[in-house]
Amino acid sequence: MLLTGGLKSLLPHVLRRIIRCNRLTVSNTSGMAEGYKQANVVILHKSLADDFEKFCHANDGPLPVLHRSEPGDWKCPSLSSDSDIRTDCLQYRKYEHGACTGSLKSLKEYSEQLKDMVTFYLGCSFSFEKAVQKAGIPVRNVEQKCNVSMYKTSVPCYSVSMFHCNLVVTMRPIPESKLEAAVVATSELKEAHGAPIHIGDPGLLGIQDLSKPDYGDPVDLHPGDIPVFWACGVTGVEAIISCRAPLAFTHSPGCMFITDLKNDNVRSLGEVPQVHCISQDPLHFSIVSAEAAQKIKTLETLIGIDPGERGIVHLQRQGELLGACLALSHAGSVLITTGFPTHFTHEPPEENDGPPGALAIAAMLQALEKQVAIVTDQRAMDLNKKIMEEAVQLGILKKPVPLLSYQRESADSALMFLCENGDPGRPRFDHLIAIERAGMAADGNYYNARKVNIKHLVDPIDELFLAAQTIPGVTTTGVGDGGNELGMGKVKDAVKKHIKNGDVIACDVEADFTVVAGVSNWGGYAIACALSVLRSCEIHDRYLRRAVGFPRTPSRRLWMPALPSVTKEEKLLKALVQLGVRSGKTASLEMEVDGLPFYNTHSLMIEKLL
Repeated sequence: MLLTGGLKSLLPHVLRRIIRCNRLTVSNTSGMAEGYKQANVVILHKSLADDFEKFCHANDGPLPVLHRSEPGDWKCPSLSSDSDIRTDCLQYRKYEHGACTGSLKSLKEYSEQLKDMVTFYLGCSFSFEKAVQKAGIPVRNVEQKCNVSMYKTSVPCYSVSMFHCNLVVTMRPIPESKLEAAVVATSELKEAHGAPIHIGDPGLLGIQDLSKPDYGDPVDLHPGDIPVFWACGVTGVEAIISCRAPLAFTHSPGCMFITDLKNDNVRSLGEVPQVHCISQDPLHFSIVSAEAAQKIKTLETLIGIDPGERGIVHLQRQGELLGACLALSHAGSVLITTGFPTHFTHEPPEENDGPPGALAIAAMLQALEKQVAIVTDQRAMDLNKKIMEEAVQLGILKKPVPLLSYQRESADSALMFLCENGDPGRPRFDHLIAIERAGMAADGNYYNARKVNIKHLVDPIDELFLAAQTIPGVTTTGVGDGGNELGMGKVKDAVKKHIKNGDVIACDVEADFTVVAGVSNWGGYAIACALSVLRSCEIHDRYLRRAVGFPRTPSRRLWMPALPSVTKEEKLLKALVQLGVRSGKTASLEMEVDGLPFYNTHSLMIEKLL
């Protein structure tokens, strides 16, 4: 029997000959024939082959097709010179009517049945191990001399005919400092599953216990390691189980077919990926192209000008818009709040900074097919219903957004509002956004910029943001332009130091992400634009859909009309004036927001953002 030493340097045709002669003592091919492509194997009846190929193309992250054979063809000259698929995998599995009925060292005894069967060779992540190591990243399962860990997930693949199953993934522990290098090293290797489909908490994939893989071996994480998940060709095994074919064969997970094809470093012609942390509880990272990230940073710079000369430059933190929008992009259900009753001597007391930005965000979320609701003050419900009707009529919203109000009735009111039956494990919303929403100061009061307490006009919606900090998986964003808005607690020290009356008015309630703009509406417009940039980014879109199904980037026409426009915002501001909603700084009922004219100031900002 041949021992494992030196297997990584042997040529593929030598290894296949050794495997054919049943002379190996190893249980998997990870680390063998370094730099050469390995393949998952699925063998099924020719009547199922066309549908299986369609299933693979519809889910090309886990199932990149390297070769499809003709019925009864045991050789594969496009992948290897002298191979025989009946003997050249370390071990096979036999499936009958969806059940595994045995493990085999050879398929020669089934040669007659194989004459009517088609072999699919599918890409394998073992192929990228050399590229990962060359980038200075440890491959823990190779270090620990064991098979890679493979897990069934709760992520459904795109179904085709009889083939329907959930995604299977491999997990490799990667040091946090090497995450981006691991993504860059694998992203261009499409035939080896490409970039990861998830980085962070396994529970977000429906994986309960990393120590209990469904296939392969448990791999130990070192201190500082983050679990990183790649789509896996064993998804094909699950597809075979689901179709309940009378007879099918696969490789045994980890026992790949080794090809003669070099896994040469692909010169990157596409966009370079970046990795960003978007949540600590549960730990969750996202991926975006450098180009898309730069566009969003440009949006952030544009809205960061300070026409009111309030000193907001001291509140700004780079990258907050990108972080907020990546978190929003992953969210399925979003709650928005707005409303700053600064004009306490008028009816209504609301200002016109906030609602337009909130509606711009809501419009884009609707277009991206996310659930969205707005929570506001009970006393302002009628006004907000009228604003909503105008927004639908003007074509800003496709349909009305549910309007909610929140009142504190007991100690757990916020939890009951945010979660099904108050259960933190079942949140109704993934993300909360406050835009130009009066925020609670350290003394429990709410102040306008002139230091006037307006607490009697404000419902305690801050409690929802405080409760969200205790609910795993719920992230928050605050958008403001003066430091007294909900969510600005993250920069309260800077507000107290640099903003007029900041020592009194500073909001004490933090959000995970704080978007600071010259006018809060601009922050809303920038979020809508940034969400569009992310959905147009192929790298981010693939990560969002876990590399299953088809790219959504070609469907841009579905969400581009939802972007704010000068025409829509002009008509909305006119409607707000008609409803008696005043400019924040001057209380005038003119075409202005925060004392700045719509024309040539706000209209120009919208054009720049677009």
